[in-house]
Amino acid sequence: MTTAKLLDPGYSLTLRPMRYPRFYEMYRDAIRNTWTVEEVDFSLDTQDLKTKLGPAERHLVERLVAFFATGDSIVSNNLVLNLYQHINAPEARMYLSRQLYEEALHVQFYLTLLDTYLPEPEARAKAFAAIENIPSIRRKAEFCFKWMDSVQSLQRLETRAQRRQFLMNLVCFAACIEGLFFFGAFAYVYYLRSRGLLHGLAGGTNWVFRDESGHMAFAFEVIRTVREEEPDLFDDELKAQIVQMLGEAVDTECLFAEDVLSGGVAGLSPRDMRQYLEYCADQRLAQLGLPRHFGARNPFPFMELQDVQELTNFFERRVSAYQVGVQGEVAFDAAF
Repeated sequence: MTTAKLLDPGYSLTLRPMRYPRFYEMYRDAIRNTWTVEEVDFSLDTQDLKTKLGPAERHLVERLVAFFATGDSIVSNNLVLNLYQHINAPEARMYLSRQLYEEALHVQFYLTLLDTYLPEPEARAKAFAAIENIPSIRRKAEFCFKWMDSVQSLQRLETRAQRRQFLMNLVCFAACIEGLFFFGAFAYVYYLRSRGLLHGLAGGTNWVFRDESGHMAFAFEVIRTVREEEPDLFDDELKAQIVQMLGEAVDTECLFAEDVLSGGVAGLSPRDMRQYLEYCADQRLAQLGLPRHFGARNPFPFMELQDVQELTNFFERRVSAYQVGVQGEVAFDAAF
């Protein structure tokens, strides 16, 4: 009897015997990391916006919240429309269900962020319409939609070509959108925090950061599993396509950086952001089991300790706030 593969069409319903226990452990880890938007304290941020940010920093923040306004909604749509139906293991679908909840939580966080930072209804409306009226954000959305549309019509992954098509969609959303677009945005947030600004935004972003790291780890584990089960899919052509995709994502995010930093923000430059994004792209390639392509080093010292700082803050908060705090060892992916 032929053993079923992860991308075989159908809807496997049986959790025992469990074929992919790693996915189930990821689901359990995600449950332990539950947080709520109500825990985020924006009280100091509003004062910072009024008294401590100059025009260039305010432009940066406005562009950030405009991107956040729709970014995770695009990811959620791809989860529902393109990923859930094709990853055929109930334990994996349990994780995807949890991820969908987390994406909804992020949307709620960004909605609260917009309501707090942009109290004027007209300003909020412009932020939500960013895909239509801000070229640098529209370019990012077009990149996302191109890969969503490429698999929209796939009902079953019957052929080798269809499975490769699906893998490219998964790589796009894990490595490029969550792993570059959002991690680029996180760098702006943590730059502001390094200057003592917008601690509420940074606090909420800490928890989004944890979630996104988990989402990437899951997607890369799916890709690793498929590569193990169907190694012929991962030929030189597919590897070259992945490198090309990441290069396009870096270029797309660099256009956003030029927009975000157009007012001249001390300590940040489009050149440094390109280097950081190339560094992140190399990290994603390594997570995919591919050679690094750019050879870039992290130019931002304030990002080097982010994983350590975030873990410390998270567990200090959990001990006093929740009984669902994570127990035992925690492996944090060195995403930077």
